[in-house]
This record gives sequence, C-alpha cells and structure tokens, in this order.
Amino acid sequence: MVKDAVPLSECSRALVIKLRHHGDVLLAAPVFDALKARAPGMEVDALVYDDTAPMLSGHPALARVHRVGRAWRASGAAARLAAEWRLFFALRARRYDLIVHLSEQPRGAWLARTLGARYSVAPAIAGRGSLWKRSFTHLFALLANGRRHQVELNLDALRRIGVQPAAGERRVIFVPGEKAENRARSLLAEHGLAERGFVHLHPASRWRFKCWPAQQNAELLDRLAADGLRVALTAAPDPGELALVDEILRRARARPANLAGRLSIKELGALTARARLFVGVDSMPMHLAAAMGTPTVALFGPSGELEWGPWNVAHRVVTSAHSCRPCGLDGCGGGKVSECLTTLAVEPVHAAVRELLARPRGAA
Repeated sequence: MVKDAVPLSECSRALVIKLRHHGDVLLAAPVFDALKARAPGMEVDALVYDDTAPMLSGHPALARVHRVGRAWRASGAAARLAAEWRLFFALRARRYDLIVHLSEQPRGAWLARTLGARYSVAPAIAGRGSLWKRSFTHLFALLANGRRHQVELNLDALRRIGVQPAAGERRVIFVPGEKAENRARSLLAEHGLAERGFVHLHPASRWRFKCWPAQQNAELLDRLAADGLRVALTAAPDPGELALVDEILRRARARPANLAGRLSIKELGALTARARLFVGVDSMPMHLAAAMGTPTVALFGPSGELEWGPWNVAHRVVTSAHSCRPCGLDGCGGGKVSECLTTLAVEPVHAAVRELLARPRGAA
C-alpha cells in the first residue's frame, strides 16, 4: 500500500496530459482504463496535441479530449494568446481533482500549479530543479537504464498514487469509428482483398533513419507474392514517405494494393484490423496494428524494442546483431542513416512473417 495514495473515490474528474507524438499518445491509453476501473464514477479527460487527438477519440473511458494546437506558435502572438486562454478556461471549468502528467513537457507543471487540482503526479526528472518538484504532489521514479516499456512507464504514474493496474487494464485501445470501418471495407472491395486475407506492409516512418531500405522492402514484397500472399501497402500523405513507397514499387516485380497517402489515422486502424499480419518499422502504425490485435513483425534499429515493441499481441521483433543498438541516435553518428537497418537482410524478416502466419491468430 502506497503511504500517500490518492483517494480516487473522492475524485470527480481527472486530467491525463500526454503532449507527445502519435505512438506515445496511443500507448498512454491503458492509463484511462485503469483510472476508470478504480473509480467508475470519475470522469477522465485527456490533453494532447491536436494532430494526435484521433488516437484517443472514441475511447470508452474518456469523457473529453482537450487539444493543444501544433500551429498556435505560428499563428501570431495575439491569436496564440487567445487560443491558450480558451484552452485554460475550458480546463479550469472542469475543476479537476487529479492531474496525471506523463511526460517532461513544462506545460504540465504550469497546469498542475494553476488548475487547482488537489493531487498531481509526474515523472521525477533529474536536473529539473525545485520548481518542477514543487509543482506536483507526487513524483514517480524513472528507471536509470530506461529499459521499461512505455505502457508500463505510463502506468507507473498510477502505481505511484496507489493504483496497481490489473492485467486486463493494460490494454491499448483504439476506436476507428463507423465511418472509418466503412471506408476500410470499401477499399478492400475495391482492391479485391479479403478480410484476414492480406498482409499489411507499412515501410515508412516520419523519421527516415528508422526505415528499412527500399531494396529490402521490394525483395520482401516479391517473396510474399511468391508465397501467394496479397499485400496492402500504406504510408502517410507525406512527400518523404510517398517517395519511399514509389522507390519500393519501382524496384519490386510484385504489384501490391497501393493505399499510400489515401488513409486517415482512423481508416488506417480499421484497415490494419482486417489484415492477416502487419509488417513495419518502429512507428505509430506498428503500435496501431498491435492495438487492433493484428499479429506484427516489427523491424527495430536505433530504438529499443524493450521500450517500444508491439504491446500485448503475437509478434516477432527483427533486429541486426550490431552491438551498439539500441543507441537512440538519429542514424549512426547522427548522420540520419542507421547501419543496423541498412544492413538488415530480408531472410530473417521473411522467416518471421512465415512463422507468424503459420500460427493461429491469437496464439503467442
């Protein structure tokens, strides 16, 4: 029993703050489940960046999703100040009893000080000084070596205030919604793909140093086609990601269903839920596939699979034997090219695909 546990039964509303990227926000979803399970009468809200809000919208444990605009800084001082005030007063009106801050973002400390919550918890970050420490009633410890999965790290905030999450509460939930489900069904019909009858390949990431080269992706496509497998190829509507897909298609003999740039985040979730298997690098779509229960082959280079691997789904992680990984750098020496990925052969990836395909869906 935590000595200074928060009495959740006395709390009417809680705010969970996760101002990070898409995958980070998705992996915070179990926090909402665990809070709601412990205090069913408590309303749980989230505060995220506006572009990441689709990761949480429709989540059954959430009452509201508040948004910080990514573009506010570029909108001019007056417009930004007006937007910030609107958000602050919307948060203030909710009268939160508990604030759960899940990152190092300074905004969380400022809100913990100004929203009037009785309880607040955040990570204990070395070097932040007394102002950070005094902003929160509770601080949760971070591992010195950092080798802890992000889902568990997020849940450590609740452990610090006396909540020990049960196994069933450690779920990453994503809700595509009816419109996205219909769109996915339409795309499958358009390309002649049967549900559970195709492999979903998402080769791109917003960070190119996390990507497997086009040549290896093309060879994998050809091998999958030789195995008699249909493939749906996806990417974000980003020029760099679309260029990678174009290069893959130029090098491959196989002709997959090319859906690159055609899907929203919700539609991507609905599509990957219908795949027999997902193949991709450490990226948001990989976490999305795992959340939808799709068996996953994940390629890891400079980032660590212990911290960021597929969560709670049948999966295989494929890496190189480089002794320096995971280094956490943006390419070797910061040069934007990761040798642990550029030298990763096709054979182990193909073998992992075959191994997972041979297992019944749902088996480990």
